[in-house]
Amino acid sequence: MGFFELWNPVILLFVVVVGLVYRSLTSPSRAAAAGEEPVSSKVKLSFYTGIALFYIGQGSPINYLGHHYLFSVHMLQQSLLYLIMPIFILNGLPAWLIRPLFKGTVMNRLLRFFTHPLISVLAFNLLFSIYHLPLIMDTLMENEWMLLGYHGVLLFTAFAMWFPVFTPLPEHEKLSSLMKLAYIAVNGILLTPACALIIFASEPIYAMYANVVIPFNALPLLDDQQLGGVLMKVIQEIVYGSALAMIFFKWYRTERAQEDESDDLQENNGLTTA
Repeated sequence: MGFFELWNPVILLFVVVVGLVYRSLTSPSRAAAAGEEPVSSKVKLSFYTGIALFYIGQGSPINYLGHHYLFSVHMLQQSLLYLIMPIFILNGLPAWLIRPLFKGTVMNRLLRFFTHPLISVLAFNLLFSIYHLPLIMDTLMENEWMLLGYHGVLLFTAFAMWFPVFTPLPEHEKLSSLMKLAYIAVNGILLTPACALIIFASEPIYAMYANVVIPFNALPLLDDQQLGGVLMKVIQEIVYGSALAMIFFKWYRTERAQEDESDDLQENNGLTTA
């Protein structure tokens, strides 16, 4: 295990370039030229957190250890890249910045198709579950390009899956707050079988991890496998639970504000009548 195998400099360079491009595109002068308010520090921090998580998941020792030695670390990587990172990226994209990308009829239709709640929730969870079938994972792990391609598709569907909940484009808001709560609940249910397959397996099911010699002290193979399933499920519960809480309290504040506005309007009408 060399330093550059553990800390991928190419991915680090990619992340730095993306961060610098984002910084330039979201500068106050760019926002003013677009006739928009400056991008808040909160929004920018969300995007930078997202690309930092991408590097941690794809360019740090997590990637190397997860792909070569420890299934539990691989599942931690999956959780970071597919359940957490897309949320921060989407929340860090100002609407005026990405809206021009989807002005064309074709791009707009593609966006609406892939981010349709039913299609996105089924696509991500189906591909995620298929990926963790022993035959599929062992085959992909033996072919670097196939693995890279499948991960790319999974990442795309992860963004599409989160888009209906954290859409940066108000005109593409398809779900009410209550529907978002149901959508996340369905996501949690659909992800459970893949985790259950791993957690309750009575023997190691991935040949790739069974056939390697780990050059350091580690958990027994079956324990590591079960830990991976538990990590995925626990992180999923935390992420989905946090998303549910955010949506619920946002919905509650909106409802209260509307009620207060209605009460004020009725009070003003009463005073006018009097």
